[in-house]
Amino acid sequence: MQHRIIVLGAGYTGATAAGRLARRLHREDVAITLVDAEPDFVERVRMHQLATGQDLRPRPFADMFAGTGVELKPARVTGVDVERRTVAVTGEHGAEELEYDTLVYALGSGWNDQGIPGTAEYAHEIAGRPGALRLRERLARLDAGQTVVVVGGGLTGLEAATEIAEARPDLDVALAARGGLGDWLSDKGRAHLREVVGRLDITVHEHTDVTGVEANRVTTADGSSIPAAVTVWTTGFAVHPIARATALEVTGTGQIVVDRTMRSVSHPDVYVVGDAAMVTGPGDKPLRMSCASGIPTAWQAADAIAARLTGGKIPTVPLRYFNQCISLGRKDGLIQYVTADDRAVRAALTGRLAAVYKELVCKGAAWGVAHPLLTPARRRRVVREAARAEAPASLTRV
Repeated sequence: MQHRIIVLGAGYTGATAAGRLARRLHREDVAITLVDAEPDFVERVRMHQLATGQDLRPRPFADMFAGTGVELKPARVTGVDVERRTVAVTGEHGAEELEYDTLVYALGSGWNDQGIPGTAEYAHEIAGRPGALRLRERLARLDAGQTVVVVGGGLTGLEAATEIAEARPDLDVALAARGGLGDWLSDKGRAHLREVVGRLDITVHEHTDVTGVEANRVTTADGSSIPAAVTVWTTGFAVHPIARATALEVTGTGQIVVDRTMRSVSHPDVYVVGDAAMVTGPGDKPLRMSCASGIPTAWQAADAIAARLTGGKIPTVPLRYFNQCISLGRKDGLIQYVTADDRAVRAALTGRLAAVYKELVCKGAAWGVAHPLLTPARRRRVVREAARAEAPASLTRV
């Protein structure tokens, strides 16, 4: 019988893990199923572009995985039973239950409203394609002079605010940040960010804690309010809630606890990649939810699964940072170089060259999903004894 591997979620990490496994394991020995509700690969790092009316290149999964042996299952995951090793999904044929021998959990994250009153009712988000399309439609209906407030001064907030301001210079764009503008960047990075924000005429509300969202404004902790015909909420991500409903060991944030090979510490037949995994990097600091840290976890999980099934040596993939890539509209950007544990150093690349750099990174990330191995590899045969073996006692927590 084939060893059944099910991958839940076809974002950057899930799609990468599925493709990498397919290229490392012999087709006769494994059945790899990739489950996702979307028919196309969603470039999450470009959702601010989609929201401002830009058309993104379609990347159908059928084309990306043609000839790999990966079976595509267009369906929405509704539950996971890690004791029975089953996954509940709803697709074009209704509700189904899928059985697995090894599960790769890559359901990732969505927007986090932080429990702020009115956010779910009135704010827009760009954590996924449906939200970005709703915002796109709403922005298209705005008249000149109306105000768009982006809440959140992190990478997503900066990209959203600058993209909207560049695409719609007739709008009054504002950014509300809990801290100082780009306060985690180097001096050079902060100076460039302020220059771009000023040039785009973005109003910045620094050290502003938004405590409520209404239909036409946001309210702040000091009792004041900021007019907002549209509010865009970008204050971080929250993991998919399904993991909490399982017997998997999770953290207070709902992330699944894994060992250094991305294997669940409570259920050794489950591997977790991307935002859903609680992973620590250099300095024992948790990796932030991002494409930059998620893709290496997919490499690690896929290589560990392949090694265990074939009786090979389990490799170690470095989990570290090199830079933070921020687009500031289509013509400008900021590449902040960082330490391995994600702290800014003095060096930064700015301007048009940085925009080109960021575009290459985005294209490279999408290309890497379709080409998860840089060089061809020989598919190895599964060792039956290895496929049946489970070694929970050997799991090492991180």
